Amino acid sequence: MFHLLFVFLGHFKVRDMSKLPHVGTTIFTTMSKMATDHQAINLSQGFPNFPVDAKLVSLLQETALENAHQYVPMSGYAGLLEEIATLTMQSYRRTVNPETEVLVTAGATQGIFTTIQALVHAGENVVILDPAYDCYAPAVLLAGAEPIHVNMLPDFTPDWEKINQAVNAKTALIIVNNPHNPSGKILQESDLLALENLLERHPKLILLSDEVYEYITFEQKHISANTRSALLDRTIVVSSFGKTFHITGWKIGYLIAPEKYMREIKKVHQFLVFCVNSVAQISLAKYLKEIDVQQLGRFYQAKRDYFQDLMKKSRFELLPSEGSYFQTARFSSISTESDTVFVEKLVKEHGVAAIPFSAFYQDHFDQQIIRFCFAKDNETLEKAAQKLCQI
Repeated sequence: MFHLLFVFLGHFKVRDMSKLPHVGTTIFTTMSKMATDHQAINLSQGFPNFPVDAKLVSLLQETALENAHQYVPMSGYAGLLEEIATLTMQSYRRTVNPETEVLVTAGATQGIFTTIQALVHAGENVVILDPAYDCYAPAVLLAGAEPIHVNMLPDFTPDWEKINQAVNAKTALIIVNNPHNPSGKILQESDLLALENLLERHPKLILLSDEVYEYITFEQKHISANTRSALLDRTIVVSSFGKTFHITGWKIGYLIAPEKYMREIKKVHQFLVFCVNSVAQISLAKYLKEIDVQQLGRFYQAKRDYFQDLMKKSRFELLPSEGSYFQTARFSSISTESDTVFVEKLVKEHGVAAIPFSAFYQDHFDQQIIRFCFAKDNETLEKAAQKLCQI
């Protein structure tokens, strides 16, 4: 009796202590587990299933045999910082100081978390455009700040009227994801102009530009914040080697930011991870000298086009995919069920895992849209499409 009472009270004590009481297991983990449990084809979580470039693997093996196994400098291996500066110049014609304006992070998510902890204070707020990647809001809450969610328009373009209404004197940061996960949309020139006007009207507002899919764009290149002179002094840009080179398990990304912000970000970074995997950093520094990242978009465009062609006979309505390696699809002609119910049945009854769009909304807005990841080998895409076309 007393033992049960102790357990009961202890349960509520733990719940009361939680800093993230409403956060549970992510939808990505949930759907991947369901895919495994039901032996379904996993088009849910955003990771490729094809081999890494053999050249990069060879460089990794070479580096592992060198004296490359101790700490590198906190901000990153000097050779990699230099290559990032070179890549930024080649891609965006932007000059950055590798010593003061670049930071190698343990994945883009760590870079985002570190930035928010460094630059957002308790009592402030951060504007997040929904549907949004799920790591933004928890980082804001852990900083003691308030996430302000603003839903995008039905075509997944920013609703600038609502955004302007949401930003106030307490807004420290606005987070923009371009190319956008989960929709695959990219921002237009008008959006960048609206963003510049917003920052001009709010001199203390900072932009966090999440551009992890920057090299995975198709008919139209995305407009990077790196190219906007009006934004450079107020922007932190987030990039991901994991996404760019489909090495998501390496967990390596980087930040580019003005020195005034980078000083504060590094203060948090040094106590969070200190530095990032030395062997991987040195291998990437070598690899960047040998490859052309601009070819990556063509590779993934072929994947997108192949998957879209395979899905032509399905009853899904495929929505525009302008960047990233995601294809969104509306299923309203198939079912009237909610997206969460539909994806559960999709796994259990049809053997394909996808992500429900409502999981990306704070208010769980449901448009009967789901997200597929087409960063898979052709055989996987063919098997998945065959199942989906039978629904």
